[in-house]
Amino acid sequence: MKTSTKAKTRKSISKRFRITKTGKVMRRAVGQDHLLAKQTGHKRRRLRKMVEMSESEAKKIKKLLAI
Repeated sequence: MKTSTKAKTRKSISKRFRITKTGKVMRRAVGQDHLLAKQTGHKRRRLRKMVEMSESEAKKIKKLLAI
């Protein structure tokens, strides 16, 4: 008799992405690791916010998160 196992959550993925109550997948904005001195303060503040992922990529992330 074969028993089905639950999908395991990828822990590295769960630390990088957040799921909203409505089911959107949010990720960190790109471009904030280095070379920040040349960017304006407005851009640096804007980059701190989370960004919504595209629907096709969000589908893949949800699968890895076992959602």
